[in-house]
Amino acid sequence: MPNDVKAIVSAVALIVAAILAYWSGSPIRSDFSTYIMITAVFMVVAMWIFPEAGVKKVDMRKAKQVE
Repeated sequence: MPNDVKAIVSAVALIVAAILAYWSGSPIRSDFSTYIMITAVFMVVAMWIFPEAGVKKVDMRKAKQVE
């Protein structure tokens, strides 16, 4: 995923989590606001740290040589 798309998804996820955690009319209990924010931050960090699953170019070259 390109970095600009990843940054936009990260910002949207954190904004939505903050709204759900701290808005008084939220369907989520206010007791869980800390857990919501920690989970959102964890998911964003994981998205930036762990690479996407996919085929490497080296593996594609090896597959073509076998055929």
